[in-house]
Amino acid sequence: MATCCLVANSLFSSPRPHKPIAKKHRLQPISVLPLVHFPIPRKPLNSTFLKPHFSLSDSCRTRFLSKASLGETDSSSEEPLPLVGEDSAAFDLGTQSIVSWVYFTVVLGVVLFILDVVWIDNSTGFGKAFVDAVSTLSDSHEIVMLALILIFATVHSGLASFRDTGEKLLGKRAYRVLFAGVSLPLAVSTVVYFINHRYDGVQLWQLQSAPGVHQLVWLSNFISFFFLYPSTFNLLEVAAVDKPEMHLWETGIMRITRHPQMVGQVIWCLAHTIWIGNSVAVAASIGLIGHHLFGVWNGDRRLAVRHGEAFEVVKKRTSIFPFAAILDGRQKLPEDYYKEFIRLPYLSITALTLGAYFLHPVMQAASFRLHW
Repeated sequence: MATCCLVANSLFSSPRPHKPIAKKHRLQPISVLPLVHFPIPRKPLNSTFLKPHFSLSDSCRTRFLSKASLGETDSSSEEPLPLVGEDSAAFDLGTQSIVSWVYFTVVLGVVLFILDVVWIDNSTGFGKAFVDAVSTLSDSHEIVMLALILIFATVHSGLASFRDTGEKLLGKRAYRVLFAGVSLPLAVSTVVYFINHRYDGVQLWQLQSAPGVHQLVWLSNFISFFFLYPSTFNLLEVAAVDKPEMHLWETGIMRITRHPQMVGQVIWCLAHTIWIGNSVAVAASIGLIGHHLFGVWNGDRRLAVRHGEAFEVVKKRTSIFPFAAILDGRQKLPEDYYKEFIRLPYLSITALTLGAYFLHPVMQAASFRLHW
């Protein structure tokens, strides 16, 4: 608070005139007093003052939110507006704890071991029995594909919707363990079934040999992974090593679209559907896109409940459709916007995406061995 007041005073206060030396002066008319001693500030507050490289006091934040909610922010200015959300994909190596990352590695190993024994391994796990049970609903691979996605979407979005209540009852870390422990096996089953049956549907078109299609599909898939929701990068929170929080992100990919996960999923689905060109791919895309469209509404609802007025400010300056807020002037990009992507999480995504492409044969072979 002291910092806020000090900077505000230095920016807005008139300079204090020096006391004159004891000397008699003849009184002059008011009209000829030198106005230079009383400058009127003409420029808006420098946007760097409120950027989140340090924590704002609650009173400063509240005053800005009040102005923003009343439409008093200068939308015509070329300068980016002060942030009320968080800086996404930020990673400061100097603040990382080695103990936390060792703990994360141990947790990841334990989770993968349990997942293999309880779900993936056909001799001990329930994964095959689950897929076989869902497959009894219909002989159509398209129906089974949609059913698997529907089950996953219901559990995943349902647990996300009850997060506030669940965290109050169980605690943030325990609820994250429950959320991941139920969602992860269902996601694995859905992905494995898609890999194993992606060419079992009715062929609708065949474009794999068409010039430029492979390059288009490859580039689209590559780009889609840069639309991951920024919370995905908080691996220590994902694994409940750090206490999970519901963040209000505002920079990076969020400037392009407020729902990057949905946009990335649509790009991924369209690319795979164009490449595979059959009814199973179409069914999978309909299910996945439908789930993420519901997530757009549900995500905004949950953020509004959790963050209130701050979310409404972010919502006004961002868009669901990519680039819409930038084109209509609600989102002002900083001159160094590109630097918000030159960060370790995005460099890691680049490496992992390229690695996944070259490991496709390994992934397919591992899925085939499960016979789901």
